[in-house]
Amino acid sequence: EVFFKLKVNMVKKINKNKMWGGRFNADQDKIMIEMNSSVNFDSRFYTEDINASIAHAKMLAKTKIITSKEARKIVVGLNKIKSEFESGKFNLDPLLEDIHMNIESNLQKKIGDVAKKLHTGRSRNDQVATDMRLYIRKECNVMINLICNLQLELSKKALKYYDFIMPGFTHLQVAQPVTLGHHLLAYVEMLERDKSRFQDAIKRINQNPLGAAALAGTTFPIDRNMTTKELGFTEPMANSIDAVSARDFIIEPLSAISILATHLSRFSEEIILWVSDGFNFIELPESLSTGSSIMPQKKNPDIAELVRGKNGRIISALLSILVVMKGLPLAYSKDLQEDKELTFDAIDSIMISLRAINAITKKLKPKKENLLIAAEESYSTATDLADWLVANLNVPFRESHKITGHIVKYCETKKIKLSEMKIDELKKFHKDINNGIYDVLSAKQSVNHKKSFGSTSPLMVNKAAKKWVNKLHNEKK
Repeated sequence: EVFFKLKVNMVKKINKNKMWGGRFNADQDKIMIEMNSSVNFDSRFYTEDINASIAHAKMLAKTKIITSKEARKIVVGLNKIKSEFESGKFNLDPLLEDIHMNIESNLQKKIGDVAKKLHTGRSRNDQVATDMRLYIRKECNVMINLICNLQLELSKKALKYYDFIMPGFTHLQVAQPVTLGHHLLAYVEMLERDKSRFQDAIKRINQNPLGAAALAGTTFPIDRNMTTKELGFTEPMANSIDAVSARDFIIEPLSAISILATHLSRFSEEIILWVSDGFNFIELPESLSTGSSIMPQKKNPDIAELVRGKNGRIISALLSILVVMKGLPLAYSKDLQEDKELTFDAIDSIMISLRAINAITKKLKPKKENLLIAAEESYSTATDLADWLVANLNVPFRESHKITGHIVKYCETKKIKLSEMKIDELKKFHKDINNGIYDVLSAKQSVNHKKSFGSTSPLMVNKAAKKWVNKLHNEKK
């Protein structure tokens, strides 16, 4: 949250960047400054930039490129700058373009010319790649934790409502009865795959580009293994050109974020449907609803609609970075500055979406009677009837499917449910049908008879929900 307290000084006088302007005589044009400056958004990863600079300074001292005394002075100065950021007192100068130049310039003011030695053996090209990797690694771990929280909340709800019967849908038409717990656990499974995508992406994010310099490495005897260890990376990147120009470490988590966002959007869509008068399956509390400025009776599920809406922004971020990257020659080009705003926006959007869906899950109240009534509609146990004919009368499934279709058509004409048919009526469709068929014609009987692994029977759902709750509790320890 500190990021939003930072102050950016307005450009009062056109000037050139003193950090690299040695070969320039002319001042920069105002539009060049405005176009080139990224400090308004890349200041978000000031912590990562300072931590990487501290690791770099320690390494320079160990390799005797600078003295230990100089390194200590640099580290003390950088820690003071970090404190200023955290207290919201650091003033950002857009003339210095980015967070790296702002920190280095401020360091010079604090400790003098020794600060100018910090940039030895590195470039902003490897510096920004390092900062972004550190930042995205951190945010991926936060997202993994938020996913785990949501999974746990869904699993608890699944355990609580493991035997609440509701209609399952295909084509948004009533298909077969399922349990609410089973339905909620479907999202737990999706989120587990989402979580694994972030965990897997971290393996490739967690490689150290620092020391690649501009693109060719450096003539100084730096120790890239030391900075790798200091910053918690697994290994230094093996090719300096790849190290500064690669952005697949952004594309991959954005892809995972986009997939996660679609899962949250699907859940949001169901919440929106379920609270509508047409479904009336659940109730959301007033604390998670909004009203209308003109219609006093309205209670709108805006929170779910906003999660659904953020999907467009998130997917657009992924598409944008792919378009930016598709035509870039090696190594670094300033186009790569466009990777940040869209990444930050996608991360912010998915974070708030995860918290919103967690709140919805925690506070939704299912309407048990309405769910059961809906589950009994539209001849939802017809498949159970067909299966009964196969299992008990040895009717081939395709034949039983045809017989059941005729029975359903008959019930539609008579405007009765399958369970309301008399045995004499049923025998007209197959002479060997007996009273045992009534064991499968209700929604409750339908779900209770499901035996296959991963099915919707309350027994299976109860076991699965308990397993997930225990697993997720252990993950959070």
